[in-house]
This record gives sequence, C-alpha cells and structure tokens, in this order.
Amino acid sequence: MAMIDEPLYPIAILIDELKNEDIQLRLNSIPRLSTIARALGVERTRKELIPFLSENNDDDDEVLLTMAEELGVFIPYVGGLEYANVLLPQLETLCTVEETHVREKSVESLCRIGAQMREHDVVEYFIPLVKRLAAREWFMARVFSCGLFHIAYLSAPEALKTELRTIYRQLCQDDMPMVRRSAATNLGKFAATVEAAHLKAEMMSIFEELTNDDQDSVRLLAVEGCGALGKLLEPQDCVAHILPIIVNFSQIDGLNQLRNKYVSFGKTRGESHCI
Repeated sequence: MAMIDEPLYPIAILIDELKNEDIQLRLNSIPRLSTIARALGVERTRKELIPFLSENNDDDDEVLLTMAEELGVFIPYVGGLEYANVLLPQLETLCTVEETHVREKSVESLCRIGAQMREHDVVEYFIPLVKRLAAREWFMARVFSCGLFHIAYLSAPEALKTELRTIYRQLCQDDMPMVRRSAATNLGKFAATVEAAHLKAEMMSIFEELTNDDQDSVRLLAVEGCGALGKLLEPQDCVAHILPIIVNFSQIDGLNQLRNKYVSFGKTRGESHCI
C-alpha cells in the first residue's frame, strides 16, 4: 500500500509545508520544488504543481522571491522547451506583486526562459505577455516590461517588430518617470536587437528624446547608455548622434550635477516616483 501511495506523498508534503503558518517552513520547501517535480513527473508537474503554485501569490515576499528564482530553471521539469510556456503565467503574475525584488527576479527568470523558447512559442506566448505588462494600468508592471523587449524582439515577425518598437517608444514617453527611467536603462539592450535601419531611424530618436526628458534621473540614465548605443553605431553616426549630447552635458557640467542629484535621490527615495 505504501508503494502505491508513494507518488502522492511529495505533493502532499509540499502542500502542507507551503500552507504552514511557519514562514521558514514554507521558505525551505520552495528549493525542493525540483525534487518534488522529479517525483511527480513532467505531466503532473504541469497539471498539478504549477497550478498549485499559482494559488499562492499572496505569500511572504521571501517565499515569492525564491519561487520566481526556481521557476527560471524549471523548463526540464515541465517536459522541456515544448512546454516552457506553462511557466510564463505564474512569472507574469509575480511581475506585478508589490515587492521590487520579486519583480526583478521574475523578469530575470522570464528572460532566461524566453531566450530558450522556440521561435513560434515566443510569438504565441512570450510577446503577448510583454504587451500585456506594457499596457497594464499599474505603472510598476510597465516598469518591468521594459526589461523583456530585447528577448521578445529577436523572434518577432516584421509586423510584430514594428509594434514592439512603437510600444517601447510609448514607454519612453510614459507619464510616470519610473517607467521612463526603466525604458532608458534598458534601451541599450533593446537597441542591440534592432535592425541597423531602425536603429538610426528610431532608436537614436528615442535616445535623444530621453536625454531631453524633464526629469533629471531619466536624462542621467539615458546619457549613461551612450556607451552601449555607441558600440552599435558606425563612427560617423557616433559623431553625429552621440558626441553632441556628451559635449552638451559636459559644457554645462550637466552630467556631474545630474549624478550628484541622482545619488542623493537614490539614498532617500525608496520606491518614490516623484522625481
């Protein structure tokens, strides 16, 4: 009898531990997910374990952080790349929780999974996820969507590539400074995936807009991306597009002033988005 019930035992233990009032017990159970998944097999992991995890999104931040990290390496346990998409909904949800570190780790895991997914699965599952986050009313979802565009763009057909570039420009013009800061921070990674013609026609235009943003911190982050963008351009284009901005900031001592303001702001702002 014990041998018959044995396959059911791991999931029962996991459920008990994840629902336990002792946070440390719940936290200790998350790194065991791979062990549980191996015991269950890929089909039951997809049909039982992943849905179960999706019911626990209101857990302690430490538990959610560890869950986001574990899911990033979970492709083998759900049956390989063919089923990688089943991991996306839970990570998408974790991208919208309150704790910043959980969102950051969720984006990191999404990038890891998306980079391995088959091209048509990226189009069917990953790109719609990016578009949903970028369109969310809550600005923090839009903030963290910016870090996913460079993964989505590589596998997109031409029509979707045009749409993704348009959405990214909209994020760079978002009403919320934190969204624009994230877009400025991730612009270099996204631009590195964009075709040369669109790089000069669109990405450099976005870059110049960000360097003229009305928020100091956005301008600083845009200027700090000069190096990443410069590596993508021909020397003459660097002279035409990058050098004037650097000269402008150096002439007005703008970069040093912005850096001082940004450092001071970073020490006090926490999650503030007022600047």
